Amino acid sequence: MAEPRPVLEMTGIVKEFPGVRALSDVDFRLFPGEIHALMGENGAGKSTLIKVLTGVYSLDGGTITLDGRSVRIASPLQAQQAGISTVYQEVNLCPNLSVAENIFIGREPTRLGRIQWKQLRRRAAELVDRLGLDIDVSAPLSSYPLAVQQLVAIVRSLGTGDGEGPGTKVLVLDEPTSSLDRDEVLQLFALMRRLKDEGVAILFVSHFLDQIYEVCDRMTVLRNGTLVGEHMVRDLDQVGLVQLMLGKAMGQLDELHEHQLRSDVGETLLRADGLGRTGGIAPFDLEIKKGEVIGLAGLLGSGRTELARLLFGADQPDAGKVSIGGKQVSMSAPNDAIGAGVAFCSENRKSEGLVPDLTVRENIILALQASRGWTRPIPVSQRDELVAKYIKALDIRPANPEARVGQLSGGNQQKVLLARWLITQPKLLILDEPTRGIDIGAKAEIQKLVVSLSEDGMSVLYIAAELEEVLRLSHTIGVLRDRRLVAQIANGPEITTSRILETIASGEHQ
Repeated sequence: MAEPRPVLEMTGIVKEFPGVRALSDVDFRLFPGEIHALMGENGAGKSTLIKVLTGVYSLDGGTITLDGRSVRIASPLQAQQAGISTVYQEVNLCPNLSVAENIFIGREPTRLGRIQWKQLRRRAAELVDRLGLDIDVSAPLSSYPLAVQQLVAIVRSLGTGDGEGPGTKVLVLDEPTSSLDRDEVLQLFALMRRLKDEGVAILFVSHFLDQIYEVCDRMTVLRNGTLVGEHMVRDLDQVGLVQLMLGKAMGQLDELHEHQLRSDVGETLLRADGLGRTGGIAPFDLEIKKGEVIGLAGLLGSGRTELARLLFGADQPDAGKVSIGGKQVSMSAPNDAIGAGVAFCSENRKSEGLVPDLTVRENIILALQASRGWTRPIPVSQRDELVAKYIKALDIRPANPEARVGQLSGGNQQKVLLARWLITQPKLLILDEPTRGIDIGAKAEIQKLVVSLSEDGMSVLYIAAELEEVLRLSHTIGVLRDRRLVAQIANGPEITTSRILETIASGEHQ
């Protein structure tokens, strides 16, 4: 049986930035009614290829064919008009408006210049009903959790001006599951399969390999801006996929899995007694020793980030106290924490961490300069030497201190943020979801770095959604539930993810 014609074909795609060839003769094809994974570690060219396809970046070479016709897509609006819709990891909707208004915002049915509200709600209800979603379209979007908002964003991307959608031929889902729990992911997958059955071609990007193998039909693998191969998912196992993505065997991951944290830790570095914040997290006691890695486990919204923000002074406690090195300290602002040797890498590196329009050098040096005060600038030679040292130590790519951080891949952005804090030589490093949204190779590098920092005597508070990651790296695991620290468990061979899950479910250590 002859293979159907691709709905989308990209041939010989080239994209260059000053000093960098991000894509080199990349081919990609997408068939009607398939879910196609675009795979590769951070910096492989996935985001660049998507931005070329959706008109965010101009094409420097190659051709794009849609439904057998050559197209030149010069803007996201042109991409949408051509039938290519994109839903990003961050939901860009208006939470103060209703679900129906969000679905048809900018395309509302009108008569004599007035919006036909009844017709708008009816069309929105018909669309969500046809897609098998149980959503009240008249309710404010803000009344629904992030997972449902993500589904609404997909429904909006499928709608057409006359409300008869879906008019989309190609749907691009860029990391849509990063902030969803398992039940929410299954709900999203059900919608994706429904759209697949209707003939929509879906380009799916995710760093969760299990999800790729659960929902995708085909995958294209990129590495260093070049095409490694296209494979049916059933024909390539996870080990083979990772080897293609990394360009080498699983050695670096095996090393990490076999590496055990040393069991001996030093005396108490930080102690929190009855520390809490109304509406944030209930008062808790926590002790962190020198060289110890404390992992925080819990569901989304359990209070992990709230605990970390209190220790860094990003939020103000209304109960309790903090001592460092046996002396009580004030944590009324981040500057107090930095002065006491505490560093914090936020989970939201884009809005709370990095300054995308500044260079790698400028981003790395920010915290150190802030700790000295702006009236005492760091000498240029010392600054450049320090920046070069951490670019090399963390293998930040490209190794150009003048590159804009906003143009780096997610994994390399995370490394820049780590470099910013490591350059201050903190006593305690707080890492909130440091591996979220980055590829498996960068994950391994960051996890190995945590082990190395611990061996050198630095304390680390490590927050991650993946329990295996917390278990692998932690001496002690703090379990949170309903914004309470319900258990602190000494790690050991008998501690499993099932034990941690039981603790989360019951609210007490089993």
